Amino acid sequence: MGLTNVELTNWAGNVRFRASRIATPRTVDDVRDILRGPGPVRALGTGHSFSLIADTDGTIVSTAGLDAASAIDPDARTVTVGAGVRYGHLARELEAAGWALANLASLPHISIGGAIATGTHGSGDAVGTLSSAVAALELVTATGDILTLRRGDAQFDAAVVSLGALGIVTSVTLDIEPSFEVRQRLYERLPLETALAHFDALTGAAYSVSLFLRWTDPDVIDQVWTKSRDGRAPAIPGEPAPAAEPLHMLAGASPDACTPQLGQPGRWLDRLPHFRLSHTPSSGAELQSEHLVPRRHAVAAIRAVRELADDIAPLIQVTEIRSMRADRLWLSPAYDTDAVGLHFTWLPDQPAVEAVVAKIEAALAPFAARPHWGKLSTMDAAGRAAVWPRLADFAALARELDPAGRMRNPYLSFLDEL
Repeated sequence: MGLTNVELTNWAGNVRFRASRIATPRTVDDVRDILRGPGPVRALGTGHSFSLIADTDGTIVSTAGLDAASAIDPDARTVTVGAGVRYGHLARELEAAGWALANLASLPHISIGGAIATGTHGSGDAVGTLSSAVAALELVTATGDILTLRRGDAQFDAAVVSLGALGIVTSVTLDIEPSFEVRQRLYERLPLETALAHFDALTGAAYSVSLFLRWTDPDVIDQVWTKSRDGRAPAIPGEPAPAAEPLHMLAGASPDACTPQLGQPGRWLDRLPHFRLSHTPSSGAELQSEHLVPRRHAVAAIRAVRELADDIAPLIQVTEIRSMRADRLWLSPAYDTDAVGLHFTWLPDQPAVEAVVAKIEAALAPFAARPHWGKLSTMDAAGRAAVWPRLADFAALARELDPAGRMRNPYLSFLDEL
C-alpha cells in the first residue's frame, strides 16, 4: 500500500513532490490506518493541479485506489463512486445505464475527488461547477474518524471544495439525470468588442459556450465553441463564420484529440468535454492560471486583461473564457455569484508566467477575482479572505477537524493567518 523514496511529479512536471512516502489505499480502513500514522499527510488525485496544493514532505495519499464501482440510485437520481474514479470512466458507466452528468470539465481524465476539492468547473450560464453536483461525500478526518455529510448538513457547504484540508475524501455522491445528446459547433474570428457588447447573449447562446483568444490579434476572439442540447444552431452575436473543418484551440495543433465539432449530434460524454475520452493526455508542456470574477464584472474584467495583451502574448498558448452558475459552497469560485472564468494556458516558463500572473491579478483586483485553487496564483491570505467571505469560517472548521494541522502544507499556510 505504500512506497518510499519514490520521485513523483504533477501532470505538467512543474511540481516535484517532496513526499517521503506515497500510499495508495484501497479501502476506508486503509485510509484510517494511514491517518493514524505520522503526518503530515496530503491527498493526490490525478495530479492535474499546477499549484503546490498537494505537496508535502510527509505522506502523499494517492486516491487512485479508491475506485469503488458506481452505485446508481434511480429514485434519488444520484450515483455514488470512489473519490479516485475519473470522470471519463464514470461517464461511460452512466451512459451504459441511461444516465448522465449535467456537466464535465474540458478534460475528462481528472479524478472526481481532486476536481471537486479544487472547485474545478465546466461551462454554462445555467450549469453549476462540478462541485455543485455533489449531493453527499464521505471523508476520513485527520484523527481517523469517518465523517459523512449530505447536502443540507451544517458542514456540507464547507466540505465539498475542501482543498484537502479537512481529511481524505473516500467516496462522493453526485446528482445525475437521464442521458441526453449534444451538438457542438465552432465559429471563428468574432470581434472582441462585439462579444463584450453582447456578452450575455453570447454566453447564453448554447448550453455551454467557450471563447478562445490567442492574443496574436488582441481585439479578436479566435474561436467560439458552443455545445447545444437541442438541434438548433445558436444565434451568435456578430454572426462569425462557422468552422468549415475541425479545429484545435491551440494554433497549429491537430484537432484529432478534440471532440466532434461540426454539428452532428452525439452522446453528452462525447461532446461536453473539449477532448475525447479515448485521447490520453501526455504530460503537458504548459502552465495554467485561472481567475474567476462575478458575472456582473465580467466585461470590465476582460477589458482590463485586454490592456495587458503585450505582456500576455509572448507567453500564452490560449485563453479560454467560460461562465458558470452560482452556488453556496464556501470555497467555490462561484460562491454566492454567477461567475465567469478567465483561464490562461501558458508556455512552461514559470518565473516569467508568475510575473505576468501577478500583473493580471493586480488588474483584476477591483473585480473581486478569485484564483483557481489548483492553478498558479500569487494571491496572499488577505487577498483570498477578501474574495471568499467564508474563508475564515473554513479555517476554523479545518482547525476543529484537524487540531494538530496534520493535513496542512505550505500552500495552506494562509489558513493559519485567518
